[in-house]
Amino acid sequence: MRKGNTRSRDSEFEQKVVEISRVTRVVAGGKRMRFRALVVIGDKKGRVGMSLKKGADVSEAVKKASGDAKKELISVPMVRGTIPHQIKAKYKASVVMLKPAPPGTGVIAGGPIRPVVEVAGISNIVCKMMGSASKINNVKATLKALAGLRQPKAGRGERKSDNKIVEKK
Repeated sequence: MRKGNTRSRDSEFEQKVVEISRVTRVVAGGKRMRFRALVVIGDKKGRVGMSLKKGADVSEAVKKASGDAKKELISVPMVRGTIPHQIKAKYKASVVMLKPAPPGTGVIAGGPIRPVVEVAGISNIVCKMMGSASKINNVKATLKALAGLRQPKAGRGERKSDNKIVEKK
């Protein structure tokens, strides 16, 4: 099975498989094995979603997860290819810190955070994963952080001298 980028021709979304694991359930006749897929999808323009689904085989689990992830999309505000401000988010035992980075930095992120920010379309960001190493919880913490971002105000970054002052005569 090929992991990584898969973009179908009819879909505007890019999907990345973060994790595939074998899960078993004990039944009367023994153990029944299924596959669980954690999939992240995004359009590289600021929309991203994730889903965790099970299936009888890997392809079925991935297909179910990608279909469900399209229903769970969030919008991410971006400024010149990065995020507008630093943010820290916690989901269960996972803590994620995202920091904006200047152009040319690239995506500095490890593990399960990298596919989330890549499919969201963020090109310059610094990320830090603290606490739990659980892929599921770290992806959810990253999405929680991205959902908590706010768009900067319109007048931000202007100097007082830039404002035109009209004198009364």
